[in-house]
Amino acid sequence: MAALSTKQLSQKLGAIAESWTKDPFRPNLQLQTFLKSLAAHPRLTPQAVEATRALRDNDMQKKYRLSQKMLRPASAPQHYERLVEGFEKSAQGIGRPWWKVFFGIW
Repeated sequence: MAALSTKQLSQKLGAIAESWTKDPFRPNLQLQTFLKSLAAHPRLTPQAVEATRALRDNDMQKKYRLSQKMLRPASAPQHYERLVEGFEKSAQGIGRPWWKVFFGIW
């Protein structure tokens, strides 16, 4: 990627920005917007484009897998499943009833 021109790097970063997932919780603040403006930067480097691609493709998560012991700690084995479930329901606009929040029930 080192031999690419600034225009080619800009196009690659623009394509990565277009494929970036939108954040439903912050509609006015999107990483996609930042990446598009970064693509227009005159000193864009191949390393920046490669790092952005690696973030989008979850390269580190694929390279360093988390064990079940890490994902399901003995003190709260369902913590991360509940966290993901709460995030997904919140994105759909579904909140927990007040009584579940009050009593700490999931």
